[in-house]
Amino acid sequence: MPDRLDQPRQPGLRLRPHYDPEAFGRLSEQIARFLGTARFLVYMTGFVAMWVLWNVFAPGSVRFDPYPFIFLTLILSLQASYAAPLILLAQNRQDDRDRVQNEHDRRAAERNQADLEYLTREIAALRMALGEVATRDYIRSELQRLQEDLQEDLQEPRTPVES
Repeated sequence: MPDRLDQPRQPGLRLRPHYDPEAFGRLSEQIARFLGTARFLVYMTGFVAMWVLWNVFAPGSVRFDPYPFIFLTLILSLQASYAAPLILLAQNRQDDRDRVQNEHDRRAAERNQADLEYLTREIAALRMALGEVATRDYIRSELQRLQEDLQEDLQEPRTPVES
């Protein structure tokens, strides 16, 4: 019976093995991080040096890869053929994380910009409102003027009002 598109497939025999892409990605990042360290370079240099020294100076019966070291070349090529895709996978995952982080940063910057514009408008409104409010210095000067007017009135002799 042919597969129906309106119904899910029944689980059956799978020819491909199942793997967790996230776990594989984390493993590839760990390997890529290690491949980019000085420790790896020291280990690889030591391995190659030991290989060459063994196959040059060891007795002929125990040499397993005589000059021109074809087996060593094969091993190094195999290591490079696995390292390159693992490094690319790690870089792609980092690019994805960077893209998500940049989007998050962009949204945060937009929110901050909106908050800043709001606060700027509020400060402008407060300044306009303060322009209409009597300040302490203005009230003092008015009170002083009134006091001086009262003192002048008290010092002038009063004339009786004629009826």
